Amino acid sequence: MRLSVTVVYSPAPREVREFTLSVAPLCSVLQALGASGLLQSFPDIDLRTAVVGVWGRKVPLTQVLRDNDRIEIYRTLTVDPKMARRERFAKQGARTTGLFIKKRPGAKAGY
Repeated sequence: MRLSVTVVYSPAPREVREFTLSVAPLCSVLQALGASGLLQSFPDIDLRTAVVGVWGRKVPLTQVLRDNDRIEIYRTLTVDPKMARRERFAKQGARTTGLFIKKRPGAKAGY
């Protein structure tokens, strides 16, 4: 009996590489990554520092896989999301974002 596993990696924004493979039972995340050929296709991935997850939950490389698991390799953030939101808000201005964009005539701000 073999397990069906999917390995997903996004090397750049809006670019997703997905590999589907069949692995032996009791296969670990590290073994599945080696069998996928992903590490050869993208030599810049360093598994010592990379964060790896299964279905959105961070797991160690020794995690044993189950059938239909989805292994995800996460990139590091280049910009802090809070900082990006602050910069976007400052650029757009308070009157054109969020609750303030649609305003009924004569209504108070935010209504």
